Amino acid sequence: MEPEAPKACDAKYYELLEELQALDFVLVELNLYLDTHPGDYQSIEQRKCGMWVYEKKLQYPVRVGKCDPHMAKLLMEQYGGADGELAAALRYLNQRYTIPDKIIGLLNDIGTEEFAHLEMIATMIYKLTKDATVEQLEQAGLDAHYVNHDKALFYNNAAGVPFTATYIQAKGDPIADLYEDIAAEEKARATYQWLIDLTDDVDLQDSLKFLREREIVHSLRFREAVEILKDDRQTKKIF
Repeated sequence: MEPEAPKACDAKYYELLEELQALDFVLVELNLYLDTHPGDYQSIEQRKCGMWVYEKKLQYPVRVGKCDPHMAKLLMEQYGGADGELAAALRYLNQRYTIPDKIIGLLNDIGTEEFAHLEMIATMIYKLTKDATVEQLEQAGLDAHYVNHDKALFYNNAAGVPFTATYIQAKGDPIADLYEDIAAEEKARATYQWLIDLTDDVDLQDSLKFLREREIVHSLRFREAVEILKDDRQTKKIF
């Protein structure tokens, strides 16, 4: 059965929502820039703001065109897997305590954004499975998940392996930790590309492409942070 075409009012709503999201991203990008350029006056002013800001909306709209429990199972890799959003958020927010002051803000902001990405993945999985029958779940290989959790989300990867703290690391060496963060972002980027390749749902692809692009931005910001610490190393030994 073909999904119904969106109504004109729905299309306008999503168009307006995406415009508002675009404005949000200008602020997000500015914040990440200031994290790696702490000498800017704006950066000092930014630090006067609250550490956490939560808005009751997703960072980017999530729409799916059909019920697809098999795709939901694959997306669990980014929910509770080694290179997923939970691992990224916990890794960065934990590492910030032993990172040089100049980089703390960057880890805090990216770690916070990863929780927003986790919400997006959770929403995708929910929408792809909420109308699925038991038979469809079984055909998708989610019968064991159904036995343990019904349709509730759980932090495990696509193979059903529960999340573990061994997925993340905090060495205490700033350069080593940042290189791990870069690798984590690049692995997540690759995973999103492969997920995009595995679905023909254009709406789902749109959200996944957004997440893929954010991983690229995060990787670039972490690379900038490495260069900042390398510059500091020329004047004093920091590790």
